[in-house]
Amino acid sequence: MFDTICNLIPRDPDYSPRTRMLDILRRVLDGTLYDVLPYQFHEERSLGGDYIPLRSRRPSVRYGLSRVVVEDSVSLLFSEGHFPTIDCADTTVQSVLSDIAKEARLNQVMTEAAIFGSVGSVAILMRILRGRVFFQVLDTTYLAPLWDPEAPDSLCKITERYKVSGTRLAENGYQIADLGIDYWFERQWDIECETWFTPVAVGHTGVPDIDLERSVKHGLGFVPIVWVRNLPGRSATDDPNDGACTFRSAIETQIEIDYQLSQAGRGLKYSSDPTLLIKEPATSDAQIVKGAGNALVVSERGDARLLEIGGTASAAVMEYVRTLRELALESVHGNRANADRLTAAQSGRALELMNQGLLWLADNLRVSYGETALLSLARMVVRASHVYPLRAMEKEIPALDVSARLSIKWPRWYPPTADDRQKDAQTLTTLVTAGLMSRETAVKAIADTFDIEDVPGELTGISADHSTRIN
Repeated sequence: MFDTICNLIPRDPDYSPRTRMLDILRRVLDGTLYDVLPYQFHEERSLGGDYIPLRSRRPSVRYGLSRVVVEDSVSLLFSEGHFPTIDCADTTVQSVLSDIAKEARLNQVMTEAAIFGSVGSVAILMRILRGRVFFQVLDTTYLAPLWDPEAPDSLCKITERYKVSGTRLAENGYQIADLGIDYWFERQWDIECETWFTPVAVGHTGVPDIDLERSVKHGLGFVPIVWVRNLPGRSATDDPNDGACTFRSAIETQIEIDYQLSQAGRGLKYSSDPTLLIKEPATSDAQIVKGAGNALVVSERGDARLLEIGGTASAAVMEYVRTLRELALESVHGNRANADRLTAAQSGRALELMNQGLLWLADNLRVSYGETALLSLARMVVRASHVYPLRAMEKEIPALDVSARLSIKWPRWYPPTADDRQKDAQTLTTLVTAGLMSRETAVKAIADTFDIEDVPGELTGISADHSTRIN
């Protein structure tokens, strides 16, 4: 069924197969995949009286399983209680990066990036405007990266090119001669400039002119974009620039669930208003009005009955849907836990074991969006501090040490219970007392649990309290 729907989506020969596949996966994620089907689910006959097959109808019930899996996994990455901290031995670098992350709403940016990138890839653009750092998520459907052959992990250039209507360009301030045709919109980022080009009509064979008014020279010495591949493995686009799609293996099952639930709903609606069958001869030619208050009178040789269906069919459908859901979630490592089966509060470790599949997925995403994307953004900020005077939280930022080693510290998957915290405290106390761990390391170990943002400041406060008690 998925292939059938894909074949209904118009093919644009000016775009690559990669662009088409990413667009289709984006439709699945956004819930717009069925928009190409011409009929609603309740439409059984066309205007000409022909029967409309199910494959041409949009399901009336849509269970966004793909979206659920993506959002569940991303919530374990960058939700308020799971957002990682950037650690560095240089306290100045660490404090500055923490301030920039808060001011630039990096939490929200990374959440959006992980959702967008679930189709295979995503790009994150860094901009510096009036000394402040901003981040923007870019859809990679129409982006084409060019990598440095001598440093395959470094970008030389990224080109964005897609079609846009003349009317839309005019609304954005362009002088367009013909509003009724489509134009190519194009811009490029390289290590020195962000270059915009004047839109040219589709079919135009000449080289577009540079739009000097909109082009900007950033002079950073690197492309201010981080390209993120979603997951390891073969991508749905068969392109090395994309990672594996988070939900690709569940799409067919998701479509089956939508149609089965739609059919079940159709059956329930029929049960509330079943078809009336009358066996001739009837005693009256009057118009038949169904309802409990309207009796049908037939002759002794006549008969009337309702064509009802049993409830076992609906129950079978729901059981089938539950099985499909289990299989789909297992194939994409989604959360298959049933909250109805939890009878008491569980420890963090018990929840981890129960949701092991989802944690496996989120753990892989941590590599792509944390160790790769988040650290790369932090390094770009550090390098940019030597080119531009930066500001964060209304404070001037000095040039940061580019040799400072950055790392990411992730919080626990699930908040610890009171019993978990007590055991942690006992373990850390024993280790510190025995001289096997420093007090600073112990405070860092529980910093996320107790929302300690400034570890050195916390240690200073502990020392001050200890001195006060002694005196």
